[in-house]
Amino acid sequence: MFPLDTLPNALRHGQPLLWHNPSLQPAAEALAASRYGRANIEAAIARWQRFAPLLARLFPDSVAADGRIDSPLLSQIDEHGQPLWVKADHALPITACIKARGGVYEVLCHAEELALAAGLLPAGSSYAVLAEAPARALFAQHRILVGSTGNLGYSVGVMARALGLQVEVHMSHDAKEWKKQRLRALGAGVVEHQGDYALAVAAARDIAAADPHAYFIDDESSLLLFFGYAAAAWDLAPQLAAAGLRPTPEQPLRVYLPCGVGGAPGGVAFGLKCLFGDAVQCVLVEPVASPCMLLRLATDDDTLSVYDIGLDNRTVADGLAVPRASATVAGIVGPLIDAVITVSDASLLAEVRRQWQQHRLRLEPSAAAGFVAHQLAGEQWPGDIIPVVWTTGGNGLPDEVFLPLLAD
Repeated sequence: MFPLDTLPNALRHGQPLLWHNPSLQPAAEALAASRYGRANIEAAIARWQRFAPLLARLFPDSVAADGRIDSPLLSQIDEHGQPLWVKADHALPITACIKARGGVYEVLCHAEELALAAGLLPAGSSYAVLAEAPARALFAQHRILVGSTGNLGYSVGVMARALGLQVEVHMSHDAKEWKKQRLRALGAGVVEHQGDYALAVAAARDIAAADPHAYFIDDESSLLLFFGYAAAAWDLAPQLAAAGLRPTPEQPLRVYLPCGVGGAPGGVAFGLKCLFGDAVQCVLVEPVASPCMLLRLATDDDTLSVYDIGLDNRTVADGLAVPRASATVAGIVGPLIDAVITVSDASLLAEVRRQWQQHRLRLEPSAAAGFVAHQLAGEQWPGDIIPVVWTTGGNGLPDEVFLPLLAD
């Protein structure tokens, strides 16, 4: 067993920490040894393109005319007067969070599978037919289950209900009440658990396994989620080029990715490494109370949780309140993650206020994590970099939830 007393003191005492991954490998070496690579991401991109006519039909007021789900690349100046770039997934169409890249994608994949099996997608037909009555009648006979702290459940719920699928979201005690109410308003079933995120996921998995008409979206091990997220790297690349940014190993991208169980940041990191190789540094950012991916990467132990090192997994960043990281994701991206940074709740709330006051970005605390990490890295990890903060949610926050976050 890994000797826990050799972990950094700051980690075990819930203090902010910059941790460089000693298992980091050159991207080409790590990817050559992986079962997965660019071909998997390119297949996901092609699938997204097939879904585009359907998305344009179902969400004409939110997605682009071509049916693409993407967010802008924004520019800021950081506290040192240097350029800072923001990949604004807090403003993604349909769900206003990064989970649109994964949760929406896996629901669409399941709908495609059902429709193909029923003969509702003849060769060459537009996927827009999945919005019509025969497909909806088919989908109404099936349900999707998912365990979530909020944003994944909402993304799954929005897409499932738009297609006519039944959906049941199992939520942990730390999920916000407004997120539960938002799901119920869609017509989704919400099952509340007294335990944490891991317990909610396990419960949803068990129920789905007993129902032949149920499909479980597994945030802990789904490769469909993973590659839905990984495709985001191909969205970022042309935006960087349009801004005149050309990362190199000498001046790499440094991308800050808020991390809960690991699926979204792990997928994005994998896509970035496939596309940019050693010209990108991938940095995961976790709350000091919930550093589950750092713990997994530091110990190589899939069974450990943050409770095992005396932390309570309680954080204002509810989307990142996960006690145990995805073993699947850690196994794929472990040698590709450059560093993990942990951040305090107080710093997250301060950054939510600053981003609203100075830039009018409406962020939830989870989505502010990358800005805080960039500040810490600037003090402890200097270098000639192109910094990119990936925001993950917030535009969907109702005023009664967001405005209290702005109070000192």
